[in-house]
Amino acid sequence: MTNKFTYWLRNFLPLLFFLLPQIAQSADDVASQTNLNVVWTCLAAFIVFFMQAGFATVEIGLTRAKNAVNIVMKNLMDFSIGSLTFYLLGFGLMFGKSNGFFGTTHFYLSGTTGEHWNYTFIIFQTVFAATSATIVSGAMAERTKFVAYLIYSFFISAIIYPVFGSWAWGSLLDGKGWLETLPTGAFCDFAGSTVVHSIGGWLALTGAYFLGPRKGKFDINGNPRAIPGHNIVLAAIGVFILWFGWFAFNAGSTTVGTASIGRIAFVTNLGGAAGSLGAMFTAWILFKKPDASMTLNGVLAGLVSVTAGCNSITPNGALIIGFLAGIFVVLSVIAIEKYLKIDDPVGAVSVHGVCGIWGTLACGLFNAEGALGIAEHSTGLFYGGGINQLISQVIGASAAFAWGIGMGGLLFITIKHSIGLRVTEHEEYVGLDIEEHGMEAYYTTK
Repeated sequence: MTNKFTYWLRNFLPLLFFLLPQIAQSADDVASQTNLNVVWTCLAAFIVFFMQAGFATVEIGLTRAKNAVNIVMKNLMDFSIGSLTFYLLGFGLMFGKSNGFFGTTHFYLSGTTGEHWNYTFIIFQTVFAATSATIVSGAMAERTKFVAYLIYSFFISAIIYPVFGSWAWGSLLDGKGWLETLPTGAFCDFAGSTVVHSIGGWLALTGAYFLGPRKGKFDINGNPRAIPGHNIVLAAIGVFILWFGWFAFNAGSTTVGTASIGRIAFVTNLGGAAGSLGAMFTAWILFKKPDASMTLNGVLAGLVSVTAGCNSITPNGALIIGFLAGIFVVLSVIAIEKYLKIDDPVGAVSVHGVCGIWGTLACGLFNAEGALGIAEHSTGLFYGGGINQLISQVIGASAAFAWGIGMGGLLFITIKHSIGLRVTEHEEYVGLDIEEHGMEAYYTTK
């Protein structure tokens, strides 16, 4: 017995003393990585929140001065209402235990543990929900009742956005949506070209349609007329803020502090830069001048288009996707006004709806390597992945269009025929700042 004990001490005790520090170090490494994930995801959420300022200044700059206060109030209420409703209802619908179509748990965070990660995850998802609701504001600017805006902002953040989000992103927590279980492969939308942007874009299209154009937008023959924004410099500042925020929007969607952050940020930047060039050259050819507002929207179009596949496309793929998005956004703005007779003061439908769907479909063409959590190999048609991913993308994009148009139609028709959707002609003429809020954004001293 003594010999065995001596043998154990001689052979295994040194090994034990060697392993204990390693085990302790491993535990410290896990804790450090968890803390890093929390810090990075929170930082990304804070930066994405600042995009609300970008959306507000873009919309103010591209519209008339008499409606600036109203736009500030709309963007402020988007985030305030969205934060509360997403916490109470939307988060559970989006990420609770799912029946494949919506979550049924985690309302007001019930049923979740009190771990710091849960709070981190919900603040990050909250700023995304607010972004989707804000997109609608630009398309319906300068003629929407403020109380009507509050109502549809509530329903977008509480139900419409979260339910579709659960179809594509439910598995990020406790659910699993039907778009994640398609027989052709999981729908790919890493950071929200469709979940955030297309849903917002199609709601914007529906709202602008039922609201009708601003007075003077179309002549007696139905031809569109320009209603210039009052401050293109302010709009440009907004675009730069949004471009900055997009690094966190896309790279923050990793929710982990790993080396992939840098690659995603780099691809995102290329998409925005290429989009600006695509839009500028297209506008230059069509209008004989390098139009500033179209070029600014080209940046946003490029950023939207690479959002879906920012973790799985190559830099060269991002250049192609972004450049084409810049072309598409100019053509879309023209077509929506000329053929659909829809007045979208900031081009929100074209930037977010049209280019969101383009970016979503582009995943099926340009996915060059395994998307995080989706595939272990290339799924893009142009990279030998076959057509299955493209089929999944078509299904997901079509579902977003049907959901956004259908629910948007129901929502806006209900508001229009109850409390009313549009201000009076006099209120529109005088300006929503004075009529709705009793103040002006700009005063001149005498």
